Amino acid sequence: MANKITLFKRFLLISFLTIISYNGFSSEEQPHDSLNAPVEATSAVEPHDSHNPHNGEKSHFNAGETIIEHVADNHQWHLFGHTSIPLPVIVKTDKGTEVFSSGQFGHGEKAYHGKNYTYAVKHGKIVIVEESGAVNEEATANLWDFSITKNTMAMFISMVLMLLIFLSVAKAYTRNAGKAPRGLQSFMEPLILFIRDDVAKVSIGEKRYEKFMPFLLTVFFFIWINNLMGLIPFFPGGVNVTGSISIAMVLAAFVLVITFVVANKHYWQHIFAMPGVPVGVLFILTPIEILGLFLRPFVLMIRLFANITAGHIIALAFFSLIFIFGEMNAGLGFGISIVSLVFTVFMGALELLVAFLQAYVFTLLAAIYFGAAVDEGHEIHNHVDDHAHAH
Repeated sequence: MANKITLFKRFLLISFLTIISYNGFSSEEQPHDSLNAPVEATSAVEPHDSHNPHNGEKSHFNAGETIIEHVADNHQWHLFGHTSIPLPVIVKTDKGTEVFSSGQFGHGEKAYHGKNYTYAVKHGKIVIVEESGAVNEEATANLWDFSITKNTMAMFISMVLMLLIFLSVAKAYTRNAGKAPRGLQSFMEPLILFIRDDVAKVSIGEKRYEKFMPFLLTVFFFIWINNLMGLIPFFPGGVNVTGSISIAMVLAAFVLVITFVVANKHYWQHIFAMPGVPVGVLFILTPIEILGLFLRPFVLMIRLFANITAGHIIALAFFSLIFIFGEMNAGLGFGISIVSLVFTVFMGALELLVAFLQAYVFTLLAAIYFGAAVDEGHEIHNHVDDHAHAH
């Protein structure tokens, strides 16, 4: 009974922190990189303040900009209000490399005069501008942006966290050899054994699974930890890392490259000339199989990107209804807030489950692709169907 009460308290705490996270994101009226604002090279752009006397009227809450700011990458790490952590900007142009702080851009409202060019942020990207404020298209086309963005910094933090966890667990196994696991070791061991026994062995085979374990464990914990970090409402959390299409694409590309590297003759034979199939049918079947090679990692990418991003967008969209209806009528906004609050608690709890499931599904499908690539076609331990028949 005590354990159930403890778990319930933890659930309430996590749900409360998730609500604060969404509330913090939704209360921002304007993204700090001013995605749609014009950029001036010689003077700061007038900020879109809700009570700007130059505007003459109060600006309306923009739900779309608030949601996009949360799910998109940024050159600054927003904390609260108008407070952000500036990150390093590293750009390479035809005149050389320049390094400076993204704080030079203010909140995307100013331009930075470098030694080679004048730089500004427009539509979330760094561009080269003229003194008049117009974008220098030719120079911008030759600009390579190697900046440490919010997503990049969040990945560095998660990698450091993973190193601390696994090095600590490894030392615990060495120090407590032959003893029952304790502390962090007792938490990590079931997860590691789960990936080994229920994912790698079943999908790849007991004879070949070991060489894939480092990658499978790394990608599982990388996705899971970043998913959980994205639900934390304060620094260093709140970043939509695995919901970035570029990061999901790189993870899927790793799976594709490893599959090509480890694939054996039997695998390629089934792709280009499936045994027992008439030659005429191969003209139809072979292109489909080749297309399937690239569709599998593409589906991995889209599934991870869409599921993680969709949860954030849906919850933020419902929470934004509070401010949209609140501008119409305070009582109406209060009524909608009750519904939005309940739904946000539900979405927060659901995203905790989705955080684990997406890491598991990505790892499982990667293991299945690896198993198909190394399968010889005649070993019983390499076939899930054979295991089922054996039972």
